[in-house]
Amino acid sequence: MEKERRITEVPRIGKAAAEDLSSLGIRTLSDMILFRPRAYDDRRDERTVRMASVSDPTISCRIVILSHSEFPTKKGLTLKVTAEDDDGTRLEILCFNRGYLKAQLAIGTEWYIFGKVQRIRGRFQTSSFEIKRTKEEAGIGRILPVYTLTGNLTEKMMRAAAYYSLMALSPIPDELPQRLYEEYSLLHHDEAYKAIHFPDTLEEAGKALRTLAFTELLMMEIMVLRESIKPAEKKKSTIFPIERKLLEALPFRLTPDQEKSAEEIREDMDSGIPMNRLLQGDVGSGKTLVAWLSALHAIAQGGQVAFMAPTELLARQHADGAAALLASLGIRIAFITGSVKGESRRLLLKSLKDGSTDLVIGTHALFSEDVEFRNLRFVIIDEQHRFGVQQREALMKKGRGASILSMSATPIPRSLALTLYAAYSVSTLHTMPSGRRPITTYLVREDRREEMYKAVGVEFSRGHQAYFVYPRIDDDGESELRDVTTMYEVLKKEYPDTPSALLHSKLPDDEKMRILHDFKDRKLAYLVSTSVVEVGIDIPDATCMVIEHAERFGLAALHQLRGRVGRSSLPSYCFLVYGKNLTDEAKARLKVMKETTDGFRIAEKDLEIRGPGDITGDKQSGFLRLKFASLTSDLDIVEKARNEAERIIKDDRGLLKAENAVLRNNLPLYRKESELPQKKEEPKPKVVKAQKKKEKTEQGFLEF
Repeated sequence: MEKERRITEVPRIGKAAAEDLSSLGIRTLSDMILFRPRAYDDRRDERTVRMASVSDPTISCRIVILSHSEFPTKKGLTLKVTAEDDDGTRLEILCFNRGYLKAQLAIGTEWYIFGKVQRIRGRFQTSSFEIKRTKEEAGIGRILPVYTLTGNLTEKMMRAAAYYSLMALSPIPDELPQRLYEEYSLLHHDEAYKAIHFPDTLEEAGKALRTLAFTELLMMEIMVLRESIKPAEKKKSTIFPIERKLLEALPFRLTPDQEKSAEEIREDMDSGIPMNRLLQGDVGSGKTLVAWLSALHAIAQGGQVAFMAPTELLARQHADGAAALLASLGIRIAFITGSVKGESRRLLLKSLKDGSTDLVIGTHALFSEDVEFRNLRFVIIDEQHRFGVQQREALMKKGRGASILSMSATPIPRSLALTLYAAYSVSTLHTMPSGRRPITTYLVREDRREEMYKAVGVEFSRGHQAYFVYPRIDDDGESELRDVTTMYEVLKKEYPDTPSALLHSKLPDDEKMRILHDFKDRKLAYLVSTSVVEVGIDIPDATCMVIEHAERFGLAALHQLRGRVGRSSLPSYCFLVYGKNLTDEAKARLKVMKETTDGFRIAEKDLEIRGPGDITGDKQSGFLRLKFASLTSDLDIVEKARNEAERIIKDDRGLLKAENAVLRNNLPLYRKESELPQKKEEPKPKVVKAQKKKEKTEQGFLEF
């Protein structure tokens, strides 16, 4: 596809318009045809004023101007034009900030109008409309694209630019092998690009979108598969005595998923090819224990292990857990963060370099230049989505051919795993340790706060513990949000003589660790905290999680915080306290939290609500910059593209066959597209006249 023809070639696109288009990523004619409409105006049927209804308020018809008048508003007088359609029905056209229309809409002249109508006190009115002199200009009888706009761009300019670009670049060559068009019922690409912008029917627009989405996903999957390492042939792995000792010392059996994942990791590590595996599982599913077992497998073969956590607090907790579990087995453990300095750091670095340390646990300090290993064989990355690709690669380079185990308690939906993690092997922990009970979640309005406090008080009387989480450390006088500092004093009055502590990120790490140790030793009944307790805190007697201003937290954070309770056989509860004026997105998040505790289901919903970039932590990944495909609603296309890519790569990895020449030639263009700045994934195009059902009221939607 031609790339060099600039968008300024389009008539009436000057410097200012070109700058606005550039901010949307449109610099060339090809960029314009790759810019997907966000919706469609279906103007095929003429709809008179009386045809408008609550479910479909649109009209598209001829009118005659009858009179002009003005009415007062806060900004002065506003023009009202009264008109009549061919049925003789009168329509009041309210021209807010469009007084100039008085001179154009002369009495007695005929016009064509497209807009949305309301019936108020028996009169039909519109303030959202387009009005043109001819039927053709108004688009009556056609489907028109609706684009995302910015600056001074108009729909008329965007449609003209799209039409010009399509004509100038026509015929657009096909981008797929010919057999795929018939096999998957796709439009040829010249037809597809025209139909995505100016379809004759909505069905044609859907088929065009499916064609372009399939093309995009197929190219993506081919790129990933060509760069991935061919998996080694599996062979039975060896369980070393030190691994058996740990398993025998545990007071419980591994879950079936833990056993399967540990075996998969051992097989990868013994294959002779460096492992690149993602271990994902819900909160509390036992990922860290699988990681320690796998670390023993590497250490038993003379290797060193590096365990990287995103925060010093989490790294310290992992170090404590590793010491309690592994030190008795003779494993030499070290802890390193940016705060370890001086002689202590020098001795620690020496022990890593000479091999006298088996396992080092730390933060990003692990990939500092002065950190060297004698024989780094295994790298474990906890909460992998919190690290960038370059950070992960920097640590991997410290070991020659080191195996990588990335862990995530934010489950990756299968549709994403098929694409972003196509080069990974994936192990999944679905089953939870025996004895765990589902957490009961309540959505709490402000006026039910006292009932919530009483419910938590009952848990204190039973000897159980609680967390109170707030989004802010203190009140600077500029926000109505509750903060931990103020609420710590409030809660001490609510629960007098109940031991508690205040925990937040500004406290020294030693102080934070002391508080957590006291909480674990049951010296404290509750913590008043920020989201610093989101990951890695395991307190079996904690049964209540209270999250204030829950609408301010993302789904992943809410699920992680809720996962701090329910870590024993005790019944546990999560209270999500929400404020007024919730956005639709906030309502959707809270509704999901109320309905399910399944982290995989929550991840799917998070993908629907937010898109994939933030979930994976790979905003820099071009694999997520999709123009036509949706990882949320195109799961069937993802599957088909993945299967087809595997078939092509298995048969012709180098794309050297004549039938695959079109793929070989177009692949660099898609790779270049993936390097552009990322934009939030657009929703699927929708028909403007299809109105959504009215949302339930807030009172009926959330309750305690």
